[in-house]
Amino acid sequence: MSIRRTTKSRRVVASVSLAAALAFIVTGCGGDDGGKSQDAGSSTPSKSSEGDKGAGGDDTAAGDNVDPNAKLAEAKGQGGLTFVVNQVKRDSGGFITVQGVIKNEGDQPKNTAGWAGSESAVVAKNPNSVAGATLVDKVGKKRYYVLRDTESRCLCTTGILPLQPGKSTPVFMQFPTPPASTNEVDFTLPTFATTSLKISG
Repeated sequence: MSIRRTTKSRRVVASVSLAAALAFIVTGCGGDDGGKSQDAGSSTPSKSSEGDKGAGGDDTAAGDNVDPNAKLAEAKGQGGLTFVVNQVKRDSGGFITVQGVIKNEGDQPKNTAGWAGSESAVVAKNPNSVAGATLVDKVGKKRYYVLRDTESRCLCTTGILPLQPGKSTPVFMQFPTPPASTNEVDFTLPTFATTSLKISG
């Protein structure tokens, strides 16, 4: 009886070990395929990942190659605020990125809430952001709003803290690109004056 039980036990252990080995092999193969497809997907939308940084509020610039000393345009805001535009670039992904710095040259702290615009869904998902910015193609007679995902999260800087006197904050925002023939647009951010921007790239 003991020999039969031992033989039976060995068969059960062998079966379980074989099943575990097969499961491991199948999982490993599936992981390889999944890794390849994931890598391919993550390497393609590089610009989307930049947009996510802005939406999360962790990073305030879409790119690192912006000259902070470049001054393409300047828009005056209320109470001593100034928005200096450092870069307006057309990207191959089908959008335009505007980057710059907002400075508080006044003597009072400034709230950033109004810059998100007036759309309730956008304001709710992007508090203290620059989601309210727009571009206007006067030749094509079309207005462009900051890009956003299906959950109304903008491709722009969010979570901006109130600006203290003498302080500044870098910002970026991304828009759908106008036709290639359009090389100049009007830029507006709520509470700031409208300014003309020339598109590069």
